[in-house]
Order: sequence, then C-alpha cells, then structure tokens
Amino acid sequence: MAEPWSPRYNIAPSQKVPVVLGQTGREIRLLQWGLIPSWAKDAKIGNRLINARAETLSVKPSFRNAFKQRRCLVPADGFFEWKRTGSGKVPHFVCLQSRRIMVFAGLWENWQTSGQNIDSFTIVTIAPNQLLASIHDRMPAIVPGQDFSAWLDPDTEPSVAQEILRPFTTEALEVFPVSSQVNSPAHDFAELVLPVDG
Repeated sequence: MAEPWSPRYNIAPSQKVPVVLGQTGREIRLLQWGLIPSWAKDAKIGNRLINARAETLSVKPSFRNAFKQRRCLVPADGFFEWKRTGSGKVPHFVCLQSRRIMVFAGLWENWQTSGQNIDSFTIVTIAPNQLLASIHDRMPAIVPGQDFSAWLDPDTEPSVAQEILRPFTTEALEVFPVSSQVNSPAHDFAELVLPVDG
C-alpha cells in the first residue's frame, strides 16, 4: 500500500479505507467509501451507495457490473450499529469474540471525469443473524477465510459468489454498547470501541 495509513476507530463514508483487491494479484489499496459507478455524472452519488444489498447485486445498475468483475474485501476490527430505544439510538460495536480481524464483502469501481480519478467501494449487506436481529435489520456480509479467493476472483460466477453472502456464525460474534461519542466522525480514538454500561 503506497499511501500512508494509521489505525482508525470511527471511519465515516467518503473517507479512504484499506481494501483488498484481487484482479491482478492480491493488493491493498486505499479506496473511498461510497461507490461511484463508472457511468455516474456526479461523484456525490457515492454518498448514497455506501452499502449494497446482497439480494439485488445482479440487477441494480449501480452494482451489477462491479459484482461480476470487481469484488473486493474490506478488513476491519468490527463495525458500529445503532439500536433504537425509547430514549433514542444507542451505538453498539460488533466484533469477533476472538478479537481477530473480520473481512466484509465489497464491490469497487474506478470513476474518471475532467481529470478526476477516484477508486471507490461499497460494503455488501445481508439480513442479520440471530445476535444482531434485535439491533438492526441488516449487517455486513462477513466473508470466511476459506472464501476469500473465490470472492476476489473475477472468474467466479456471480451465482457462486452469491452463495458466499450468508449470515456469519452467531457464536463467533460479540456485541456491546459503546460511547455515544461515536456519533460524530470528528471523534476517532481507541476508547470508542470499548464497552460502556448500556
């Protein structure tokens, strides 16, 4: 990865994230979060395409070409999700019980116009597993290690790639409430991913 990178604890859409690409041998590059389709007239469309529903990847114009040819992997320590309560939304952090890196299924695109050249990505989401169903109606598609190569390989048929997008094992995950400071992208420090009293 040529560009410098420091650990992040509260990444927001439109920011750059290390992403694993696999078309020309596996490489890690910094891509902008929020997919900009190659045909887009305005890069701002990426603000609306931070996630892609697994069920419609093959038919949505914004995602179908990337799903066929430009799949990627997005490594992370975990992700935030917000649970609706009577007193408002409460942020939670979801991670592996082992505290190892989890890897999300993603799609990426290259967008060029008027001298601009932006590589961007989106995270694929699926229906939640039993652990997360009480918090949110979607979750990132977490890819098991044995499926990394198949997901990245553009020769893998979309129908086969689709089978990789399934709920991750509930027993392997942990979820807990975290500080409401995570609600602001201006806050980015390690304490944001520590448990607080719910």
